[in-house]
Amino acid sequence: MENLIALNASNNSFTGQIPTQLCSTLPSLEVLDLCFNKFRGSVPPGLGDCSKLRELRAGYNNLSGRLPDELFNATSLEYLSFANNGLYGVLDNNRIVNLRNLVTLDLGGNQFSGKIPDYIGQFKRLEEFHLNNNNMSGELPYALSNCTNLVTIDLKSNKLSGELSNVNFSKLPNLRTLDLWSNNFTGTVPESMYSCSNLTALRLANNKLYGHLSSRIGNLKHLSFLSLGKNNFTNIANALQILKSSKNLTTLLISFNFKGEFMPEDDRIGGFENLQVLDMDGCQLSGKIPLWISRLTQLKMLILRSNQLTGPIPDWINSLSRLFYIDVSNNTLTGEIPLTFTEMPMLKSTDNTTHLDPRVFELPVYTGPSLQYRVVTSFPTMLNLSNNKFTGVIPPQIGQLNLLAVLDFSFNKLSGQIPQSICNLTNLQVLELSSNNLTGAIPAALNTLNFLSEFNISNNDLEGPIPSGGQFNTFQNSSFNGNPKLCGSMLTHKCGKDSISQSSRKKRDKKAVFAIAFGVFFGGIAILLLLARKLKVSRIF
Repeated sequence: MENLIALNASNNSFTGQIPTQLCSTLPSLEVLDLCFNKFRGSVPPGLGDCSKLRELRAGYNNLSGRLPDELFNATSLEYLSFANNGLYGVLDNNRIVNLRNLVTLDLGGNQFSGKIPDYIGQFKRLEEFHLNNNNMSGELPYALSNCTNLVTIDLKSNKLSGELSNVNFSKLPNLRTLDLWSNNFTGTVPESMYSCSNLTALRLANNKLYGHLSSRIGNLKHLSFLSLGKNNFTNIANALQILKSSKNLTTLLISFNFKGEFMPEDDRIGGFENLQVLDMDGCQLSGKIPLWISRLTQLKMLILRSNQLTGPIPDWINSLSRLFYIDVSNNTLTGEIPLTFTEMPMLKSTDNTTHLDPRVFELPVYTGPSLQYRVVTSFPTMLNLSNNKFTGVIPPQIGQLNLLAVLDFSFNKLSGQIPQSICNLTNLQVLELSSNNLTGAIPAALNTLNFLSEFNISNNDLEGPIPSGGQFNTFQNSSFNGNPKLCGSMLTHKCGKDSISQSSRKKRDKKAVFAIAFGVFFGGIAILLLLARKLKVSRIF
């Protein structure tokens, strides 16, 4: 196999160590792809003997240890990836600069530590730089400004600190993706960053940045994804006025900023004609749900939870015909649940293609060990009104929203019965109705909802038997607590053979009274007719 140029063994279940003599056996090898397997052990030093190797991909395995010095003898390497392994150590080996032909360097998802070395600036051809999800610390080196061909910088989820102004971003004209999520950066957003005119995705969330957004952010004409959440930015009215000029913006995540400010109601807030995701979670904004949101005709996800919004949900909510994810929980909203919800096509459509265009998210929105929500079908069709002050009954028309996966009305002041029509929501995965004033029986047909995995009706005034079978056999006892009139096998209060809810008993009693009255009425008529007939007979004779 001396003439073998490419070996692709990816996406299998290979185990053991990577063969140490691989390069001596395959001297002509140019491409080696071992990713998505179960290889363990250290990176074999012999890989440095592959003098013609251009691409080395060994990500998503169980490799451990340090990168061997010998690896840096493979000077033809253009693509080097050991992403998502267990590698560790400090990247202070100057010999790595031998790999000056690198176009892609991906060491993300490991345990590397220390500072990003100054020699990074010697990789003049570098386009993709991934050191995300490691333990890197210290400030960004100015030398990063010398990598003038960079297209992607991914340093999210580290312990990097200092000010972003250490890097002259104006020297990176090709930069399209900059992901610095979840570090300890401080200061303001540097003006040089607004010179990256090709930037399409910018994530600075979960740092310690502060100040106002600069009007120069309008220079980023191609920006489609902007995530600034969990910082200390101020002046939301100014920010929205500035960002409306970003015509290509599809995702705007500004949660946990602008603390205690007023929700802008300015009619001059326009634009955002392509916005599909708006997240203003946790800003503690006061005021009402503003009218300008009604003009976001492409909006598919609206997240306003954990603010201090008051008043009713506006009737125009159903004009957002593409909206399928609504979260206004943890506010002080009032009034009844509007029937306009039941007219929203993306909640009741029979067409399951209601989710976002995958191109909306240039970056994973939420990142964690098992959460990579770039795949937008991971976002359920949701209506979350929990932790407000809604009153009235749950409208029976809610049963028309057949695409709902999550329905959460918990911690409100709703009254009346759980409508039977909820049993029509066959896609429902989460039903939260706890801590209200609901009465009556639990609809028995809820046990036919095969996808229902979370169910909570605790702290109401429900009564009668808990349905059995189906998913009800999997729910915790705590799902039913605080309803002393309920009975069931999972509760201390067992149901008798003839156990029947009070409301059902009342219905039965009403039927009995009606039957008796009916009998008395018609019985009386029959007697009167008989007497009348006898009277006539006596008169004739």
